Amino acid sequence: MSKNRVIRLFEIEYPIIQAGMVWASGWRLASAVSNAGGLGLIGAGSMYPDVLRKHIQKCKKATQKPFGVNVPLLYPDIDQLMEVIVEEKVPIVFTAAGNPKLWTAFLKSHGCTVVHVVSSVKFALKAQESGVDAIVAEGFEAGGHNGREETTTLTLIPLVKKAINIPLIAAGGIGSGAAMLAVMALGAEGVQVGSRFVATHEASSHPHFKQAVIKAQQGDTELTLKEVTPVRLLKNPFYQKIKALYQEGASPEQLQEALGRGRAKKGMFEGDLVEGELEIGQVAAQIESILPAAAVVKEFVETYHLTLATLSKIN
Repeated sequence: MSKNRVIRLFEIEYPIIQAGMVWASGWRLASAVSNAGGLGLIGAGSMYPDVLRKHIQKCKKATQKPFGVNVPLLYPDIDQLMEVIVEEKVPIVFTAAGNPKLWTAFLKSHGCTVVHVVSSVKFALKAQESGVDAIVAEGFEAGGHNGREETTTLTLIPLVKKAINIPLIAAGGIGSGAAMLAVMALGAEGVQVGSRFVATHEASSHPHFKQAVIKAQQGDTELTLKEVTPVRLLKNPFYQKIKALYQEGASPEQLQEALGRGRAKKGMFEGDLVEGELEIGQVAAQIESILPAAAVVKEFVETYHLTLATLSKIN
């Protein structure tokens, strides 16, 4: 792979970024991906400030390579998280789920490279105007919290590429090197991968959740709860409860009450496959095994080059 803008921006070997997923992306996963030549991210969305500090410090000891932190901007203690990030001198910060204007200047003033995750051209332009260094454009296929527009990755990437002039990273439905090649052909200079890294030994998600991911088939996930906060879920009994509420004409307040607090932790971290919220992308249907994170990076790189070589032979 040539040293494109994403590789140069993060000083990494491969333009493969591990998504900062709640309850899955602790220091073990982030350091393993970084050591393998990608960019590992600690997912701060499921961490109190003191817990985040411990993960950053452990990640520093586990890797000498660049790593970053992903921060949902709607987090209630966002100011405390940001203070931890700058105090610990985290070099790279990915922000999501909020207005990038709120924190980009602050982070950059402390020497951070800042990337923002968006789901539309409109928000990509707003992020670029706020001064971020790169953008992740995430399609409808992605797991976890998602955009309301339902624009697929292969549609979104060319639209965003045409609108911006800073580096573009594709996310959503990318579970192989072949998919990585596809989005890079459309203008992305790197990929952010979530679901495939959930099914790794180093992910901090519960083994029961990992097994549910590799058992998932096509159609086993659905984007729901748009009135509260859009999220793609595996269809377990909790999902069926939400679906029944929709059929009954439930209000947003009733949906929020049913969701409650700590639902994602219950499912993804504690392994409750009945009452928990199981966030994962459509690409789960392609995942058949739990691997070391380094093996996932290696597989991506090898299949990328194999697919490229195969396509180059087509007349």
